[in-house]
Amino acid sequence: MSAQKSASRTKPVSAIGAFVGFVGFSALAGLLVTIGVTPAIAVAGVTTTSTIGVFESLPEYIEIGDLPQRNEIYAYANGKPVKLATVYDQNREELKYDQISDQLKNAAIDGEDKRFWDHGGVDMTSLVRAGVGSIAGGLGESGGGSTLTMQLVRNIKMQQALELPTQEEREKAYNDAVEQTIPRKLEEMKLAIGLAKKYSHEEILTGYLNIAYFGDQTYGVQAAAQHYFNKSATDLTPAEAASILAIVQSPNTRNLASEKNYEANKARRDVILKSMYAQKHLSKADFDQAIASNPKDYVHLTEPQQGCQSAAGNGAQFFCDYAVKVVKKMSQLGGTQKERDQAWRNGGYTIQTSLDINLNGQQKDLLNAHDPNTEARFALGSTMNSIEASTGRILTMAQNKDYDQSIKSPPTATSLNYSVDEGFGGSKGFQTGSTYKVFTLLDWLKTGHGLNETVSGTPRLMQSGWTECGQPYYAGGYTPKNDSPGENGNFTVARATALSVNVAFLNMAQKLDLCDIRDTAKSLGVHRADGGDLKSNPTSVLGINEIAPMTMASAYATISNGGTYCEPIAIDQVTDATGKKLGGQTKQCKQVLDPSVAATAAFALKGTIQYGTAVGAQTADGTPMFAKTGTTDDADQIWLVGGSSKVATAYWQGNTDGGKANLRHYYSGAGGSYASARADVWRQAMTPINQIYPGDAFPAPSQTALRGNSLNVPDVTGKTADEARSTLAGAGFTYVDGGTQAGGGTAGTVSSTSPGAGTLLSQGSSVTVYTTDGTQTTVPDVAGKSFDEARGLLQQAGFANVSTTNRYAKGDDGKKCTVANVRPQVGAAASKDTTVSLQLFGDQDGKAPKECR
Repeated sequence: MSAQKSASRTKPVSAIGAFVGFVGFSALAGLLVTIGVTPAIAVAGVTTTSTIGVFESLPEYIEIGDLPQRNEIYAYANGKPVKLATVYDQNREELKYDQISDQLKNAAIDGEDKRFWDHGGVDMTSLVRAGVGSIAGGLGESGGGSTLTMQLVRNIKMQQALELPTQEEREKAYNDAVEQTIPRKLEEMKLAIGLAKKYSHEEILTGYLNIAYFGDQTYGVQAAAQHYFNKSATDLTPAEAASILAIVQSPNTRNLASEKNYEANKARRDVILKSMYAQKHLSKADFDQAIASNPKDYVHLTEPQQGCQSAAGNGAQFFCDYAVKVVKKMSQLGGTQKERDQAWRNGGYTIQTSLDINLNGQQKDLLNAHDPNTEARFALGSTMNSIEASTGRILTMAQNKDYDQSIKSPPTATSLNYSVDEGFGGSKGFQTGSTYKVFTLLDWLKTGHGLNETVSGTPRLMQSGWTECGQPYYAGGYTPKNDSPGENGNFTVARATALSVNVAFLNMAQKLDLCDIRDTAKSLGVHRADGGDLKSNPTSVLGINEIAPMTMASAYATISNGGTYCEPIAIDQVTDATGKKLGGQTKQCKQVLDPSVAATAAFALKGTIQYGTAVGAQTADGTPMFAKTGTTDDADQIWLVGGSSKVATAYWQGNTDGGKANLRHYYSGAGGSYASARADVWRQAMTPINQIYPGDAFPAPSQTALRGNSLNVPDVTGKTADEARSTLAGAGFTYVDGGTQAGGGTAGTVSSTSPGAGTLLSQGSSVTVYTTDGTQTTVPDVAGKSFDEARGLLQQAGFANVSTTNRYAKGDDGKKCTVANVRPQVGAAASKDTTVSLQLFGDQDGKAPKECR
């Protein structure tokens, strides 16, 4: 027989011997003759009809089928695919017949089933020998009755059991598969006969060597060779091949993962080697060398790098876990979730993801330095997520915590992926703070408003004036405040955006519909991480919805991409076990904003970096970028989201356990508070991104976009209240009586308005009008006048009380006795009964000349 032919594993022979002794030699031999299996020896007698009936009622068809294999996950490094992780249900790599070492084939056949090439699935000689050995009190080298084909049947049934959907079903089917009862053994024999009829000996041998369990979570000879010897099953020595086959009868006590098993493994190995020598598959020299060796001489244990826990790349484990969850829902694996789950368990897939392993590692280093997972004062979490704007491809998914799926993770680690939705990472998202204001800005621009329109940022009671889904909304007692104490007055929308003025944005929202703001956010892919409905009450404008960081990065990428939103993509390509490319996640992009709206928003958000709340975020390369900061009321969640025209990045820091530790008050080892460092950290993250994805200039907003549908406030100074009311109404504004203030001019006339004349306001906006009580007047310019002239002018202006000081200013002859200074100063408004004090010039020494007395 050719040395290239070989075989596989067996079960303990005692059960076989007991079975043969129970059935009876004559009955068994007769049965096999009757069904067409020629025994190797002649045995008198024929089985009873009832025994044949039992046998014929058993199933006869089973398939080798596809075995669970490894799935390999790939990322990119320097633009080239690199393996990220190996993920499998069972550690297995299938080989073809000619890829398996001849030594392994010989070890399997010579050690387990010497007549493998001659029988049709059941070996009568071995069965009878097993029975004789059992009755005689020991089988020894006579061997067991299970052929490699019968063992393959048992392994197939064990494998089928492991693929059942519930633990209860798996345990029952597995126990049935290994049960050594008469009916089970008869079924195993009949199915082995069926296999032998359907498959060639080479296919059966290959199937067995690929399916057998070799201990320590290792299946198949290739995985076993890699795990125990750090080499391929194609290149094994006789000793290594025999050691692997020595494991199959007792995987738990003979595997090579522990030195305590070496002695038991060597004992069985030597039996196999002797059989290989006896069958002339080993020379005397090779046999002597193999027998003399010790497992410690050739075992080079290599731990399986299985699962995302062992993913290559600095901090890539969370993305790996996310990618696996995504691909298991893709239609490329099957039409139903059950089919997809089964396909993934069967494995053999190669998954090319979108991750840039270098950029992700750089961001992980940044988070480790600035948001250390060793922070013990509160539960600090942080993430960075970068999205390619034109495709939605996820370039990074970094997190400060280490990845750990154990039941009780250390404080420095977690199984929760803070970057993504609850269904993909277990995290429920975080309040976004003012980064959510961008959706009010976008809706503002969509409805025709402009960046140069003025809105009030002065805190006030804002319980009415809201519209939600076309209906009035009452926010009883709502008195919001700005983040910076004392921040009030009027702001252009552009400046309010850069400085993130809360009340200004709430005033903008009152001119819009809260549901429209929500729907604008939804059109950019925004949704709650817990799957609930986005809130659309007034406080939602300031970012109370809990949203995943990757979702916010994707939404801002829409602005980068000229108003086209692309759904996030993690999977570029799926390739099955045959090498067929099945495609990746479909690129799904949709124009959701007019390009001019996106460009105008980017222009406003550039101000955040230039002079607003994200100063310090600009990279040294000068790439045009925009951003928006966000801080919750308690500063327990801190954000900075923005990007270039190519890539958007979301940076989040926050409490992960519901605590309210203020990140403005806690300082990291990198210097400065966690909150104050965000612009610098984000800049460092964007710097290498800009090198790979150089951004372009954003389109300049048009004058129409800047002005919007706003109108100029007319100048009504000096008009009566009624005249001002009429003028403002005619211009499209609402008159608001600001009351009477101390001032000059004619009592009852307008002294000023807020906003002032020339300000751009949207139609229907309120203009507060202040009238004068006439009690004040303005100090005229009397410098250089004589005292009498100055007094006359002051009296004409309404000041009745004028006096001079006793002190004189130093002067020359030309200035003597003229006014040097006035109190109140020239141009000041003062009550008419105020005493105006004049200081005159004296001589060169500052003394009063005679002519001034």
